Amino acid sequence: MSRLVPPSERPIPRFAAQPPQEALPYGRWADALAERFGGAAGRIQAEEDLGDVGEVNWFPDRTFGGRTYVPATASTSTGYELFGYVSFTREHEGAEAAEFLSHADFTDETAEANPEWTLDLSDAEIASWRGPEGRRGEITLVWGVALVSGGAVATAELGPTTTDQCLLADDRFTLVSLDNYTGDFLEVKLFGPRGMELAAESLYEEE
Repeated sequence: MSRLVPPSERPIPRFAAQPPQEALPYGRWADALAERFGGAAGRIQAEEDLGDVGEVNWFPDRTFGGRTYVPATASTSTGYELFGYVSFTREHEGAEAAEFLSHADFTDETAEANPEWTLDLSDAEIASWRGPEGRRGEITLVWGVALVSGGAVATAELGPTTTDQCLLADDRFTLVSLDNYTGDFLEVKLFGPRGMELAAESLYEEE
């Protein structure tokens, strides 16, 4: 009697989010999103003086679990960087956005202060995921900027498994992936148009 071999040795979510559906926000839509992102920034409780929020940089949208996430970053007048997202739902394609939620945090680690970086990454947990035998992980939204030239697509890698990918738009990308699962942690890779790996960075780089 042969041993039962499952179709997949590792049943985890892969490419679970819809690819970007719209161009990067601009005009009145960008202004509306920026107002909500600014509201989230205003709710940050910090001892530091974060200063005034500068121009918001938007990243490709990704839809997961019926909610669309539009990540953002913005520099402040005191040298910090804000990062977060605005999310919303739509009843159907073409419907007005509704049920807005926004999230923001800050960091003093910026690409300008770290010229050796090849990828400038931000991330936020947006859901949890429970696998076989009660194993748990987090669904993580990751967005970033390629700081090396020639990039075409970014991928999310969880151990040996590619879990998501996103074409670059103005050197920016957004990924949605399972993270922190069975001892594996998310790594982001950047590839050129011919499949050559140009950069790789873990979300958990050691200091």
